Amino acid sequence: MNELLDFFGTNREMIYFIVLSIFVGVEVIGGVPTVLHTPLMSGANAIHGVVVVGAIYVMLSVDPTDYLALGLGFLAVVLGTLNVVGGFVVTDRMLDMFKKK
Repeated sequence: MNELLDFFGTNREMIYFIVLSIFVGVEVIGGVPTVLHTPLMSGANAIHGVVVVGAIYVMLSVDPTDYLALGLGFLAVVLGTLNVVGGFVVTDRMLDMFKKK
């Protein structure tokens, strides 16, 4: 528990930045018209692909005994992959609506 508190104490600015970026991202996404959601999802897929590659790269340089960093990296890879796959599935379903029967 002390390690976690020390981590938050030493990385307070980074945590504030991440929380602020989450709020800004929610506000920006919430203001997008419905017509633009498909192109926005394609951009999000590309960004999450970069997140997955970055998480794998960071996990390669982490000390093998640092289970917190490895667990967070694994969580980033799993959630990023789920978002990419889900985005492609939704985009494919939306494109199927425009195909002639």
